[in-house]
Amino acid sequence: MNQLRLAILSNAGGSGKTTLATHLTYLLAKSKHSVVTFDLDPQGSVTLFCGLERPQSNHTISAVLTEKGFDGTWSLAPLWKEKVKGAFACQGDIGLERTISELVMAERGAYLLDDRIQDYPLPHDVLIFDCPATLGPLPTIAISAATHILIPVQVEPKSTGGASKLLEWLYEKFRTLRLNPRPKILGFIPNQYDKSIAIHRSLLEQLVPMLSQLNIPYFDPIRFSSEFKNASAVGLPLHLYRPKHPACDDFNPIVKVLKAEIAKEKEL
Repeated sequence: MNQLRLAILSNAGGSGKTTLATHLTYLLAKSKHSVVTFDLDPQGSVTLFCGLERPQSNHTISAVLTEKGFDGTWSLAPLWKEKVKGAFACQGDIGLERTISELVMAERGAYLLDDRIQDYPLPHDVLIFDCPATLGPLPTIAISAATHILIPVQVEPKSTGGASKLLEWLYEKFRTLRLNPRPKILGFIPNQYDKSIAIHRSLLEQLVPMLSQLNIPYFDPIRFSSEFKNASAVGLPLHLYRPKHPACDDFNPIVKVLKAEIAKEKEL
């Protein structure tokens, strides 16, 4: 069985990577797909956003990425198990800071996550890699293991201005890692968008033609709402916290595309 492996990338903090990862995990699991989200953030953002307890270091992604000693036992924490089946997290922790230096020194450091998944396959339909807001070793191992990429971008000058730098880095990694096939860029997702704010409208108007010229897809923006923070504070996706909130519908186009890609992967 072929999996969809989705790397969620950004080079700016606050772009909504973990919000996107956790909501897609819930929505795909609700659609009867089994999903594991890997927290590649040393701050353990997925743990916080999903209301999980802090894990022991030997039950995290850090233990998986040690160059020696991993025995193939994936520590997966179930998510929202009273509401949905098939959603899991492989939690992150501060040990990932140590992992970064080890990845740089390891002979196959850039491919270590892919090697682990190849050597010790997971049976799930979808693997989601929630990357830190850097352009370094952890996002590198994510894209080397990924089949697809999504790029959330906050509609603010710093974030949108960094979009071209991220693309330059990404294409350079495709070249140096010699990925064949390359992960498919499913598109940019403007995030925390408030149409009543002039700078948001202006930046969106600039971003869309830039991506069109590069033949990179983009999605309609996910609106700003403080309810996302309120939901994550209690470890829930918005769909469980405020199921009738209009922002819940903003994820539908993304989920539709992912379902189509999952179907394609299964046919391969």
